[in-house]
Amino acid sequence: MTVAAILKDKKPGVIAAKPGDSVEQVCQLLADKGIGAVLVLRPDGGIAGILSERDIVRGLSMIGNDLLQQSVDSIMTKNVMVCSSHDTIEDIMHLMTRRRIRHLPVVDDGELVGIVSIGDVVKRRIAQTEMEAEALKQYIATG
Repeated sequence: MTVAAILKDKKPGVIAAKPGDSVEQVCQLLADKGIGAVLVLRPDGGIAGILSERDIVRGLSMIGNDLLQQSVDSIMTKNVMVCSSHDTIEDIMHLMTRRRIRHLPVVDDGELVGIVSIGDVVKRRIAQTEMEAEALKQYIATG
């Protein structure tokens, strides 16, 4: 199973911020949308970085409340790992676990097509395991 299967079940589009947005604005966006990270996009649509709850907590511990008035590009993660819609769920599970990341932008042919979270991956993997278990039960019952 591939990342494309996860994206098919998600709402289209990506919630994003601009590098000059304040951390406070992005905190409100995260809270309003109930998400744990937001991509930071350049004016040309390219990925400038990603800002996660983890980045914000780290920034608060170093800077304090003044962080909220700073721009997101001051604390965002700039070296963003990406995947493609053709990658397997197993491959991105290993990447996310090894690199300790919870959100992966999906880029095909240089174009941003979506984002997947570890929650999306786990949900899909559980569904797949349940289907396999049910198929085995049916096979045993009819055998």
